[in-house]
Amino acid sequence: MNRTPFTFRFDGRTIAAEPGQSIAAALIADGQRSWRRTREGGRPRGMFCGIGVCFDCLVTVNGRPNHRACLVEAAPGDVVETQEGAGRGHLAC
Repeated sequence: MNRTPFTFRFDGRTIAAEPGQSIAAALIADGQRSWRRTREGGRPRGMFCGIGVCFDCLVTVNGRPNHRACLVEAAPGDVVETQEGAGRGHLAC
């Protein structure tokens, strides 16, 4: 099994990660505490429950919104972005 550390991108920055580490764990290890903004008020959100129940840690991964960062395993070369609200602004009429 390959245990070599790798990197992914978060809002244009390079983030180090370990194999098997969730996106949320890698972001917290890097000092990031929030990576989503609420629809109303733009309040910052990050990891709250850590088990995929609360949806506070939603991020956009490789252009696809609504991934729970606490459940998604980081992968080499991923592009992760802060999510604004529900992450569906491109679907608005």
